[in-house]
Amino acid sequence: MVATDNKFSAQGQSPPFDLCKYLAERQALVEEALERFLPITYPEKIYEAMRYSLMAGGKRLRPILCLATCELAGGTIEMAMPTACALEMIHTMSLIHDDLPAMDNDDYRRGKLTNHKVYGEDIAILAGDGLLAYAFEIVAQTENVPAERLVQVIARLGRAVSAAGLVGGQVVDLECEGKTDVSIETLNFIHTHKTGALLEACVVCGAIIAGISVTDLQRLSRYAENIGLAFQIVDDVLDITATQEELGKTAGKDLQAKKATYPSLWGLEESKCKAQQLVAAAKAELAPFGENARPLLAIAEFITTRTN
Repeated sequence: MVATDNKFSAQGQSPPFDLCKYLAERQALVEEALERFLPITYPEKIYEAMRYSLMAGGKRLRPILCLATCELAGGTIEMAMPTACALEMIHTMSLIHDDLPAMDNDDYRRGKLTNHKVYGEDIAILAGDGLLAYAFEIVAQTENVPAERLVQVIARLGRAVSAAGLVGGQVVDLECEGKTDVSIETLNFIHTHKTGALLEACVVCGAIIAGISVTDLQRLSRYAENIGLAFQIVDDVLDITATQEELGKTAGKDLQAKKATYPSLWGLEESKCKAQQLVAAAKAELAPFGENARPLLAIAEFITTRTN
């Protein structure tokens, strides 16, 4: 047997990338930073409600993507961490509001009762609002990053959440509920805005912070668009195939609400195939980055193999 060291095999190849270890390490850093950014103060009730959903677990995939692209572009975790945490706050806001009775009316999220089930609808709405506002504050106060880059990040985040992004996607999603004639174009619009816009912001904002070139930023933007749509297709598949325990939220909600989904239009097998095609396209965009893109490549693969 040929001995190998910790860095390279005898053939000069890098060892396999350990995504589980990478995600666990980055997740721990994000959790620590979120704890630091959002302590409980007066009025305690609203901070407790904000923290209830923010600290409820989850993969922290969005902030990890932000950290990964910042490092890819030559930046540091410290530079990107405030923006990474801001992205998780914005994502959490969207989940709190999405679960409300006026929206998707869900009782469980990440294996726990949803925010409005614990604190009431009024406080849940305010908790989401508080997280959204605070997200922009912590980005603006980031140290050791040029102000012009932070302005770009704030603009990207604003657009990702606005009627041109998450809000617009949610509106069309609500309008289409119960309809039987939703086209694939409309479904793509819903998810590239409702899910994809914020996920794309996670990828590009980390790179902007590090000062990446316009050409490379466009590559990462296309990568993000592809994994964002793949992520949603897999979400739709899991809503049918996974249990509530696996998902950490109510399973089968899309079917109950008579929502148009990718499996309802394409079937399960074609949906899985389309997700794999999108991931392959996303990975192709990373070719110019070489070894530095290993975390992003592994995350793209993870999207189609995840179970929750």
